[in-house]
Amino acid sequence: MKTLRNSVQLIGRLGKDPEVKTYGDNKKKASFSIATTDSYKNAKGEKVEDTQWHNLVIWGSLAGVAEKYLKKGQEIAVEGKLVHRAYETNAGEKRYITEINVNDLVMLGSKQ
Repeated sequence: MKTLRNSVQLIGRLGKDPEVKTYGDNKKKASFSIATTDSYKNAKGEKVEDTQWHNLVIWGSLAGVAEKYLKKGQEIAVEGKLVHRAYETNAGEKRYITEINVNDLVMLGSKQ
């Protein structure tokens, strides 16, 4: 049950190609977002789609996989940890962000 404490699993489509940065001794970080869409019928019987965007961060060798194989529009499944953090802009404004630090990644759909 330890792994259930802060665990997120999502299936969605990439909104853009991953942005990859390399630090120090080839330590890589890939950042991108995915969209998840739920649909339901409202009181009038009309189909409504609700799309949510999720910020993802991948470190290490898995970031290299993301850099090499992931492209905008591709469907993926991820498992990771939900992280909230704050930072200050150059203008001194405090900003807050929620991200998913990805531990595992599966590419879905047909090969391209």
